Amino acid sequence: MLEVLPVLTPRERRTFLTFPWRIYKGDPLWVPPILAERAKTIDPRRGGFFKNGYADLFIAWRDGQPLGTICCAEDQAATKFKGQGECMIGFFECIEDFAVAEALLARAESWAREHDLTGLYGPYNLNYDDSRGLLIAGRDRPPVLWCGHTPPYYAEYFDRFGMQRRADDGLAYAVDLDLENPKLQRLMRLAEKIRARRPDILVRGANLKDVDGEIDRVWDLTNRSLAHLDGFTPWPREMVEEMLKPMADVVDPELILFAEVDGRPAGFFPGVDNMNEVLIHVNGLCHPWDYLKLAWHMRRKPKCLAIKSVLVPPEYWDTGVGVLLFAEMVRRAVARGYTWADLSITGEENPDTRPLALHLGALEYKRYRIYQKKFTQG
Repeated sequence: MLEVLPVLTPRERRTFLTFPWRIYKGDPLWVPPILAERAKTIDPRRGGFFKNGYADLFIAWRDGQPLGTICCAEDQAATKFKGQGECMIGFFECIEDFAVAEALLARAESWAREHDLTGLYGPYNLNYDDSRGLLIAGRDRPPVLWCGHTPPYYAEYFDRFGMQRRADDGLAYAVDLDLENPKLQRLMRLAEKIRARRPDILVRGANLKDVDGEIDRVWDLTNRSLAHLDGFTPWPREMVEEMLKPMADVVDPELILFAEVDGRPAGFFPGVDNMNEVLIHVNGLCHPWDYLKLAWHMRRKPKCLAIKSVLVPPEYWDTGVGVLLFAEMVRRAVARGYTWADLSITGEENPDTRPLALHLGALEYKRYRIYQKKFTQG
């Protein structure tokens, strides 16, 4: 008998956390999450999501064997902003059996109705920026940092359950960092012209002596840059801080770029080592010997610079801010020995990033999708 039951005990919580290892065993593209970080994320006492929301975890069982997992949550900050609440689903994993997926999603729907919520959306793993969405296309290389990897049948199962695309797909682009490339040379010449025309635009690295101030600027830029999107929910500062503050000790501040116009934040363009080139080898640090693997692989510098959260508010889309950020990042990344850059995740209809990426000859190499299901009233 197939049952979807809440996670209540430490043993069940461990099963929930480790279930993905059953799904992706033998998949050379899967990057196991750091188990201790996942445990923190789902812990109401420690996870940043729980400062403005609540969640329940569920496991699908048959004959004592786990077959799938799902998390159901309400982001109360989003509910307050929109005036109505939706159920965020996440940590969706299941064996290749639609009956299991259907049972998990049906449990999410009943949970949402029990909490007077108006529909489902996701998947988001209690975080709007880490491994969001289902992978729709792009299974020729592993994902980069903060991007996910899911089997192709997940999207099929969401469609069969009546889930629909929520907004434009999120895209990941790859750019070869070769300064002999005519397209990159053209970018550099264009940047020089913009600098001469707009001396009021400043591009600088991060000031790690003022981490809290920089987090405030990123928070402001995030909400100003994304407010035009359908279904946008303002990010709480706590979520931005939870994502950025641990990075302060490990990032190269000269690759965390800010643009300012007359001293006002006008763009954010962070580049970080693609640590997935290391994490793919260390099994989520589940065992003590995995730390030895970590030490070994940390000796190699990643070839990819992962560029995240390309944020330019609409009032600066036509000013050249985006071009100057791209050009400066390319210059600094090449000087540090990176061979390619990942740009992810950006909306396919993004009026600033997408045209510039294509102009650079970027390859669209992954596509992610967020789904929703609205409930009929009555």
